[in-house]
Amino acid sequence: MPTRSAPDSAAAAAAIINKHGVRSTPARVAVLAALLAAHEALTHHDVEERLKRGHDIDRVTLYRVLEWLVEQGFAHKLAGEDRVRRFSASGRVARGGAQGSGHAHAHFECVECGRVVCLDEARMPTIPVPHGFRRREVEVTVKGCCDRCSR
Repeated sequence: MPTRSAPDSAAAAAAIINKHGVRSTPARVAVLAALLAAHEALTHHDVEERLKRGHDIDRVTLYRVLEWLVEQGFAHKLAGEDRVRRFSASGRVARGGAQGSGHAHAHFECVECGRVVCLDEARMPTIPVPHGFRRREVEVTVKGCCDRCSR
C-alpha cells in the first residue's frame, strides 16, 4: 500500500468520513489520517506521538476516536502477543474503497519488535463453524521476524 503524505492523508480521511455520512470532527480526521499514513498498525501511544505535531487531542478523546473508527468500520484493532492493542486503517478504506467492517484479513507480527503489518493480499481460509454457531470475526496472524529485525 503506498504511503500517503500528511496533507494527502488528512484529505483522504475527511473524504472517507464524509462519504459515509457520519459526523466529521478534527479529531476523527486527524486520527484516521495518522492510520492511513502509517506503514503498520499503531498503538494508542504511536498515534498519540504522531498527533503531537499540531493537534490538540487528549488521551481520552484519542481512545474514543480509535474505538469509534473501529465501530464504523474505518479501522480495525488487534492485540499482539504483548497484549498491546494496535489500530490500522481497514484495508479497503485505506485503498479508497468502502468501509472495512467485517473484512477478515491476515496480519504479520514480528516476534522481536512487536511490529504488526496487515497482509491484505493474503487469501483467507474458509473455516466452517458448527451448526447454530455464528462467526463474529476471524483473526489470522503470521508470526516471524520483520524486515528490520531480520537484518
